[in-house]
Amino acid sequence: MKSVRVRPHVDGWMASISRRRVLDAVVVAVILAALPSAIHRIIQTGDPYLFTERFFQDVLARLSGPGRLRFIVQPIVAMLLGTRSGIQDAHVGLPPFLWALAFHGTHRWRLLKSAFASIRSLAAIAILLDVISQLLIFHEVRPGAALLVGPVLITLPYVLVRALANRVMRWRSHRAAAIHMS
Repeated sequence: MKSVRVRPHVDGWMASISRRRVLDAVVVAVILAALPSAIHRIIQTGDPYLFTERFFQDVLARLSGPGRLRFIVQPIVAMLLGTRSGIQDAHVGLPPFLWALAFHGTHRWRLLKSAFASIRSLAAIAILLDVISQLLIFHEVRPGAALLVGPVLITLPYVLVRALANRVMRWRSHRAAAIHMS
């Protein structure tokens, strides 16, 4: 990841600002800016919005509104990242991702950390795109929905494909070893 270098200050302090940190800061700023109106709307209407009938109707509206291509592109990118991570897991001998998360406590933290590192920027972009699509379609921002829909759009394909890629690579290596032995 490239960094932008800030010139030394008078006392010699030098900071490095990465694109990832800028992206994270933008996401936090956008969500914080949307919170007051969201809280006000909840207090006025008593409607928490998340997981209500309207929430699911709005998700369907996003499929046909501006930004609908992201419902194809983002999962594909997540699947590519999951494939890369699953292949790396197989090469270092880690068990399949979901299996390891559920049953191998020794690998859990390492796998979660690598998953977070792989999809962090993509999830931040997904949140921003969800906020933008909400503004374009509904003329309002629901921060809870943006924090839910964007990451789910990335995480589910990533996790499933990472586990599958690991299993396929392990199967292929066992098969190749069996062929070599015979």
